[in-house]
Amino acid sequence: MAAVDNALEAAAAEFGRHLHAERDVSPHTLRAYLGDLRDLCAHAAEAGVTRPAELDVALVRAWLARQHAMGRSRATLARRTAAVRAFTGHLHRLGVLESDPGLLLGTPQRRRSLPAVLTQDDAGRLLDRMDAEGPLGLRDLAVLEVLYATGVRIGELCGLDVDDLDTGHRTVRVLGKGGRERTVPMGEPAARAVQDWLRTGRPALVGEDSGSALFLGARGRRLHPTSARRMVHARIAEVGGMPDMAPHGLRHSAASHLLEGGADLRSVQEILGHASLQTTQLYTHVSSERLKSVHRQAHPRGAQEG
Repeated sequence: MAAVDNALEAAAAEFGRHLHAERDVSPHTLRAYLGDLRDLCAHAAEAGVTRPAELDVALVRAWLARQHAMGRSRATLARRTAAVRAFTGHLHRLGVLESDPGLLLGTPQRRRSLPAVLTQDDAGRLLDRMDAEGPLGLRDLAVLEVLYATGVRIGELCGLDVDDLDTGHRTVRVLGKGGRERTVPMGEPAARAVQDWLRTGRPALVGEDSGSALFLGARGRRLHPTSARRMVHARIAEVGGMPDMAPHGLRHSAASHLLEGGADLRSVQEILGHASLQTTQLYTHVSSERLKSVHRQAHPRGAQEG
């Protein structure tokens, strides 16, 4: 990238510190935004712009147009637009920019693809037939049961401590995005799998680096999300006729099955820890699409048009 004395780059780095310290954004969002702003700074430097006060809407639109020409997805363009808006809004509040060019940017509409989900029968086959022998087998079953029972994100699951679990009330305390805490219920199968793991699985792996982590890796440290994702893919692959699925697929499945069972959107929003009900509404489309698919296949006149 451009020279070290580039004031625009320095402002972007300071904005990253602001996001981390004062806005409490997730590490994933922080990395993505900083990467987007580094790219913007490089584009600006090519155009001879190295001072924050020189940022204008024409420069930003030219950068976004280049991203579009490079084939960036709508989701990426929408995120990059959001990153710039947050940055220019911050500079405007500081008085660095007289007006906020981010307000003049349109937002590319993201195409929300329907997430892959398991059928309820597939979820039952996966969990009821899993080989849960040995400490790692007990852990894997407990992890999958909790992911499906609660719909938690994989990062949230790996961040759980033993004290976050209330086996009596069959609930788990989850620290979600933005430091928001929620209490999520889980059913008897998940509670039983976790108790089996705590009783005979975890003690066999626990070590000096285990701390209070609920789920441990093979070396006794807190289970890492990358290892957990790899395990979920492998366990699902062991069951014939199942779609390949990451942990987030189990979250999608949990949400869809809750709605299919009659849960209301607000309750599902609370369970999943969504800040916006609009995000939760995606799952109503999933359920609707699945019902239409079943109808087309099963009804004698379901596949006919007109």
